[in-house]
Amino acid sequence: MLGLAMKITVLDDYHDTVRTLACFAKLAGHDVTVWNDHVQDVEALAERLRETEALVLIRERTKIRTALLERLPNLKLISQRSVYPHIDVDTCTRLGVIVSSSQHPGTPSHATAELAWGLILASVRQIPQQMDSLRRGKWQIGVGTTLRGKTLGIYGYGRIGAAVAGYGRAFGMKVLVWAREATRERARAEGWETASSKAAFFETCDVITLHMRLVEATRGIVTPDDLARMKPTALLVNTSRAPLIAPGALVAALRAGQPGFAAVDVYEEEPLLDTAHPLLNMPNVVCTPHIGYVSREEYEVQFADIFDQITAYAAGRPINVVNPDVLRNRR
Repeated sequence: MLGLAMKITVLDDYHDTVRTLACFAKLAGHDVTVWNDHVQDVEALAERLRETEALVLIRERTKIRTALLERLPNLKLISQRSVYPHIDVDTCTRLGVIVSSSQHPGTPSHATAELAWGLILASVRQIPQQMDSLRRGKWQIGVGTTLRGKTLGIYGYGRIGAAVAGYGRAFGMKVLVWAREATRERARAEGWETASSKAAFFETCDVITLHMRLVEATRGIVTPDDLARMKPTALLVNTSRAPLIAPGALVAALRAGQPGFAAVDVYEEEPLLDTAHPLLNMPNVVCTPHIGYVSREEYEVQFADIFDQITAYAAGRPINVVNPDVLRNRR
């Protein structure tokens, strides 16, 4: 049953993909507007969202802060998936706006895990650099590295980290986990070896890949000292969030030669359009534009949840509400 017909806005759908998904049929009967560009300016967003009742966010592409929320009197629901550091949830509660966000328990982002592994392979075998050499009319530029027998470090053993650990095992790597003590206990229970200390983890691993949520406790959790412990031949991979690494620390460490390589999908400011950014201009770094979760299959899974939250609200039964206090004074 459709329930209440709503004015729905989807932001930041860069490639106009959402309306092509099978799950888009869940919004039949609603008035849906899709924006394909990225705008962060409050004035412009306030105008775009002036009549919006349900706002669909694609992950954390747009920040929804108090200054904007206070200019959206018709907004009743924000529907998205996963974590929500980009939303001023307390303001939403004060204004009567429900925030629904499925935390997809037990379901890893296979797309992100696969990209992390793709970045590892691309980096150790210098695939982008070798391709560029061919395009410039040259031949081999150097000798790559084999993964078999090397040590893969999984920093943060959640759903995605566990998937990447499995890939490492399949490629004949030794897998070493570092995380909070409770998480390390779970990793050991599932058959993985854990490092004796954080310092030993960074000193030992040939490849370290980050798989943590960004919360206050994890902001800057990878320090300059941690990076300085890495081997000159080691690779650091970040497909999670840029602020997990202390500001400026990765660029400085790469310039100092420890670690010797990095593969990055996430940045302090996104979208990253500055071609002069240091990471984009280092021959020992492979960069991608935050595409970890960007696959058609992943979109189907994510937006099925997001649209179910809208139809539940329209039927008078909101689900996955992250600010339950709002239910006493919702719009």
